[in-house]
Amino acid sequence: MSGGPQADSQKPGRWQPAITTDPLLRKHGALGQPVSRVDGPLKVQGKARFAAEFSYENITYAALSFSRIARGRITELNVAAAEAAPGVILVMTYHNAPRMKAPSLMMSSPTAAGASDLPVMQNDEIHWNGQPIALVLAETQEQADYAASLVEATYASLPAVASFDEAKQAPRQLETLLGQPPVLEIGDAEAALAGAEVKVDVVYRTPRHNHNAIELHAATVTWTGDALHVHDASQLLDLTAGQLGDIFGLEPGKVRVTSPYVGGGFGGKCLWDHQILAIAASKLAGRPVRMMLSREGVFRIVGGRTVTEQRVALGARTDGTLDALIHTGTAAMTLHNSCPEQFTFPARHLYAARTFRLAQDVADMDMLANTFMRAPGESVGTFALESALDELADKLGMDPIELRRRIEPDKDPTTGKPFSSRYLVEAYQTGAERFGWQNRSQIPRQRRDGEWLIGMGCATATYPYHRFPGGAARITLTADGRVTVSTAVHDMGMGTATAQAQHIAARLGLPIDHVTFEYGDSSLPRGVIAGGSTQTASIGGAVIAATEVFTEDLIKLAGNDSPLAGLSLADVEIRDGGLGHRDDHDRFESYQSILRRAGSVELVCEAEAPAPAEMEAFSMHSYGAQFCEVRVSALTGEVRVSRFLGSFDAGQIINAKMATSQFKGGIVMGIGLALTEETNFDERTGRIVNASLAEYHVPVQMDVPKIEILYTNTPDPQAPMGARGIGEIGITGVGAAVANAIYNATGIRVRDLPITLDKVMAAPR
Repeated sequence: MSGGPQADSQKPGRWQPAITTDPLLRKHGALGQPVSRVDGPLKVQGKARFAAEFSYENITYAALSFSRIARGRITELNVAAAEAAPGVILVMTYHNAPRMKAPSLMMSSPTAAGASDLPVMQNDEIHWNGQPIALVLAETQEQADYAASLVEATYASLPAVASFDEAKQAPRQLETLLGQPPVLEIGDAEAALAGAEVKVDVVYRTPRHNHNAIELHAATVTWTGDALHVHDASQLLDLTAGQLGDIFGLEPGKVRVTSPYVGGGFGGKCLWDHQILAIAASKLAGRPVRMMLSREGVFRIVGGRTVTEQRVALGARTDGTLDALIHTGTAAMTLHNSCPEQFTFPARHLYAARTFRLAQDVADMDMLANTFMRAPGESVGTFALESALDELADKLGMDPIELRRRIEPDKDPTTGKPFSSRYLVEAYQTGAERFGWQNRSQIPRQRRDGEWLIGMGCATATYPYHRFPGGAARITLTADGRVTVSTAVHDMGMGTATAQAQHIAARLGLPIDHVTFEYGDSSLPRGVIAGGSTQTASIGGAVIAATEVFTEDLIKLAGNDSPLAGLSLADVEIRDGGLGHRDDHDRFESYQSILRRAGSVELVCEAEAPAPAEMEAFSMHSYGAQFCEVRVSALTGEVRVSRFLGSFDAGQIINAKMATSQFKGGIVMGIGLALTEETNFDERTGRIVNASLAEYHVPVQMDVPKIEILYTNTPDPQAPMGARGIGEIGITGVGAAVANAIYNATGIRVRDLPITLDKVMAAPR
């Protein structure tokens, strides 16, 4: 068993994409430098305008009123007081809202997740506690907020399923789990478990989590005739534009969505009711509308992570190898969305076992539709799987890292595909050495500093590689030798524009200050969503395709008088701001010279990324080893994370500074998942009761220790630029690493997140 790339995947004659010989991978020092954000100066000067910062003449402000029952009908809606309030322009309800088509599930596919396919303010039906029942437009935000509080409704309640324990008694079997079979069986895992020499068979539970980006969800909308412009806080530019066109019956090209700056988006900055309602109200009032949700409003109408209950059963031999790996369970969902929190996915690809049973279903509830939230499925799935492995290591009397080394597969354990690149064992080795893992006691409760019990834990991080098809890029070269690359993608603070400027500069042989990356506008060539850790590789594939067209066009433009005359695409390479012969250094011409010779002021070319064939041929994932040290008060049960280290194998790192920030950000979010975050859901009424940052506890400065980041920086030969996604892997494994460290410190195993002091104190020792 080896942790490196498998020999099979590198054999001559096996399918390899052209990007395997990418010159950037041969001299990848051009990438990875810690370049500061190109948008940094604009942001610190306050010149970067976010969705709620666009001004229009005669603009109006919107506020929402929300339902207070989980299911039923509105029998009376009294808006007279709201209409009479100062500054009010319009009160919109289902009585006077424009007729709109219900949104389809995002990405228009039954295998894809989305917000909801429910009609938006079209009838008297209530489907969740918090559904918008009225929108108020006023001259100021304060006037709108006050008037919205005056709306009164009477309801006829219908029986609602608001209890997960009740809902899971009648689970619904899925036809597909985000395009994968919801049940995967290899051999008879239950029989193998029954006969195993050593076994673990336990249940883990994770709660609801809500999106709480610092920038509240917002949109500024304006109509010009039948053309719509939406300034949105979005990670779905083209999809949002397409959906809005469909909802309002607009022809393609009549909807423009712009979103150059987003103040945080981890799966929640998608299309929700507030944008649709703002657009409808703007149409009714004939004036521009600004809608910014309150913090409570985000909890009421923007979905988050759903509750899960997971069984993990491991049957092992005394040498640690697995006879059985079982991961099954249930996630809550609604009938009106498709986001099943695919928590069994990590178990499909991480470890070797002789038999597998991996299956999950959903329990339908009357609640707000759940949606993507950073590493959906993997973040909570790794909590269960990696905690169970720690429990198995404890039963075996084996070091947890050694156990993982012994079950490291030489190919994907369930698909049989070769790994494109895998250095998980190396990530554990370097991380353990740096963290001081050798100082960990195998026996819990052995290290103490006064009242504080000290422990260490580890867990595997993993997230799949994806590259979306259909993304395109346009390259515009001007006579001064500068380049603009345009595509309708997003930068939600993770540094997309900077990383792609670095990539483009390296690929086109230009200084980075000669490169402009144009993004955040649906009028640009079709982009991909910012989600699933897909955007970097997806943009990279489009830029590579456009670069090939760019090179061909330059050769044609050069003509017969150029040093490049007679050369084909295979003969030339891009270097030093121009084209040159691959083997004859003297045969070279700069971009500026080529344009000048041809009498052209610019060259414009565009191409679409090829289909991601690499995903069919290889098992492609990012990996990591998460290491946590905790201090637990023996008196109060208080948990403090004192040290954390993440050691990652995520392919080529495009920008060292921003990658480190992304890894750290994921770990911080994982600490919240482990210790503080929980949406309190009243199962009597279906209402979220802690709908504020005062009561929904995200990690703050005092909760976060020094975090150290290591990474292999080894390019994946099958991925554009050699890079795999890093936006989500940082959160995976963190919950288990913290839980495992708490067990090592105290001897107490908590299997129900978040790990609060009451659970530590109440647990049997």
